[in-house]
Amino acid sequence: MNKIKLILMKRIIPALILLIALSSHVFGQVFKQSEPLAHTYSIVARDAETGEMAVAVQSHWFSVGTIVSWGKSGVGVIATQSFVNPAFGPDGLKLMEEGMDATSALKELVATDEGRDFRQVAFLDVHGNVYAFTGAKCIASAGHYVGENFSVQANMMLNDKVVPAMRNAYEANAHLPLAERVLEAMKAAEAAGGDIRGKQSAVLLVVSGKPAPHPWMDKLVDLRVDDHAEPLTELERLLKVHRAYDHMNRGDLAMEAGDMQLAMEEYAAAEQMFPDNLEMKYWKAIGLANSGRLNEALPIFKEIFQAAESWRELTRRLPAAGLLDLPEAGLKAILEL
Repeated sequence: MNKIKLILMKRIIPALILLIALSSHVFGQVFKQSEPLAHTYSIVARDAETGEMAVAVQSHWFSVGTIVSWGKSGVGVIATQSFVNPAFGPDGLKLMEEGMDATSALKELVATDEGRDFRQVAFLDVHGNVYAFTGAKCIASAGHYVGENFSVQANMMLNDKVVPAMRNAYEANAHLPLAERVLEAMKAAEAAGGDIRGKQSAVLLVVSGKPAPHPWMDKLVDLRVDDHAEPLTELERLLKVHRAYDHMNRGDLAMEAGDMQLAMEEYAAAEQMFPDNLEMKYWKAIGLANSGRLNEALPIFKEIFQAAESWRELTRRLPAAGLLDLPEAGLKAILEL
């Protein structure tokens, strides 16, 4: 019996020692619960003309936008991925905001990170300086490419064609606004093979080259798809919605300024992008009514009320809020449609 125990101990103890060693070195220093696995592909980029900066990401990981993408107007953008060190996001932005360039900031953080071999990170600052790092133990296919005012990086890809595809697509679409341009690079990555595990979430973040006057104005575009069968397709749809509502907002501002022609142009642009959107139709009708063009507004109101009766009730409430200024007869004409 003692002989059997001795044999078992000889087999078990070395295995336990190995397990303990792995646990203390790998799991204790690198694979912390606070450092989630987010193998992915991403791009950081700056529009040299507008100064806008963007970071876009796609991964087979839930809600990748909560951990990988970081940005601040007037400062820069960051993608921190592979076995993510989330501290690289806020710490990197802080260093760049204090005046350190992207290269120096990332090198400083990487140098003090014990898990650096498992990291993949890209920093871009407001001046267009870019630096990327791919750790030696990132899962293949892994790599990055740093170009002028941009960097593309990927790990755990199906093949080694993803990074070149992103680079080529980004450089070929210089005519597009920055958000649409980086999205084309992301779509090219997916078409080239993408993440070997598939796809689940995506994010697109755009910030200004100038500091935002208020914290709530910091993000120019802030779109996330947390869990979707086709995250990039959904992200592209959301970007289109975002652009349409930009037109709506500009129309509202033009209305406040009394520029009815510009307001109608902006409302029309929004409606053209989403012709079935009742919200866009409705506020266009309100604008027409407020500008004395009630006869043009009435058919639009009628169409909206037929689609959803609740819009009629909303219209009844607008005069008290100062959003619909009509004589009693005009309001009655709308409500009786």
